[in-house]
Amino acid sequence: MAGGLDGAPGAPVPQGFDDVNMSPGDIGNLFLSVAALAGVMILSYVIASRGAQEPLNRRFLFGLRVIMVLFAGRALFVLTDVQFFRFFIVLAASLVPLCVLLLAEGLLRRHAPAWAKLWVAAGTVVFVILSLWWRDTIDPARLAGLLVFQLSGFAIAGWLVLTRDRSSLSVAENQTVERLALSLVLLIPLAAADFLMIFLGLPAQISPLGVLFLCWLAVSLGRTQAQHSAPLVSFLAVVFGAGASGLVVATLAQMDKDATILTLAVILAAVLVAVLFIEAQTLRAEERSQTLLRHLADDRSGDALGFLRGLQAHPLVEGAALIDVAQLQDFDEAVLRHIFKVRPVLRRADPPFSDGAEGDHITHLFDLFDASHVLLADDAPLTLVALSMPALASSPRLELELAAVQRMARMMSASP
Repeated sequence: MAGGLDGAPGAPVPQGFDDVNMSPGDIGNLFLSVAALAGVMILSYVIASRGAQEPLNRRFLFGLRVIMVLFAGRALFVLTDVQFFRFFIVLAASLVPLCVLLLAEGLLRRHAPAWAKLWVAAGTVVFVILSLWWRDTIDPARLAGLLVFQLSGFAIAGWLVLTRDRSSLSVAENQTVERLALSLVLLIPLAAADFLMIFLGLPAQISPLGVLFLCWLAVSLGRTQAQHSAPLVSFLAVVFGAGASGLVVATLAQMDKDATILTLAVILAAVLVAVLFIEAQTLRAEERSQTLLRHLADDRSGDALGFLRGLQAHPLVEGAALIDVAQLQDFDEAVLRHIFKVRPVLRRADPPFSDGAEGDHITHLFDLFDASHVLLADDAPLTLVALSMPALASSPRLELELAAVQRMARMMSASP
């Protein structure tokens, strides 16, 4: 979780109000902090919904809450210019290496070396104590030390990832580790840039963009993607779109360098938060969706007939008709058995036979029962299921689920 780790947090923040109006840098910092806070809250919601008490999730949520404190402190400091809020910024920044190490150990299912634990523990204690002095009179020495401490924490986590025993982790676990470690590529330089903001001449702290990238990669773990390229390509597309929009606006408004950087950062942050929200909502909707696979998992009937009757009430195939031998008297049973041996799930749009006796039987079968799909449920005696599904409601996934339902019904009917 490298993330949030916005080492940046401890970095200096432009002063709040200038009499009445906030400066462009203040507005930019406020917006970026709120955007990062929103992104982290969305990710926290997604993780908590998957089991807040799971050991690994608890570690992740602890780190995310530390990041929330960090960005909430930043936002409040910019809004009020009250020095006390620097305490929360530096405190959260001091806990970042500890959060990273705890998450790395949980992901890799191994303990870090004793020297690494000692270093992180000692550094955390020192900088937590220093955070009690929230005024900036001991800066930039404190900030320089905090930057080194955070970078060392990231380095330790990266070293643990690179030297891990891949064979001790599952494919999904390795993918999770690599996906989250990938966020360090963007997060570390952006976090360091916060500390060096004045030296680099940046108008605002841009580490929130790195945190939003982390959130993007973490939320994308809920997708069944074997490769990391899909979320990366999507992220690059968002960056390109937001960047192009920002440059057009900056050109039209004849902005200077600082205003252009602020515009680009604000637009990108806004788009990332919106996409994160949509992604989280989509994942939630999928979890609640009434898929046929859920019917397979929830069925407690214990026999094929009960299973198929339960299927009739499913919203996706409501009204599915059970067809027994008596209703198939107009058909040649041998031909039907041959058809369903070749294709257990018949689709009107893609019949396995288009001519001959088989083709005639298929056409008559679909016309007689006004169906879009016909499934073989049992062959002793011959039992079929006919259902009507609008073409627009069909999808490759649903077709696969229908095949799984058919296979389950056959297995249940074959069992003694």
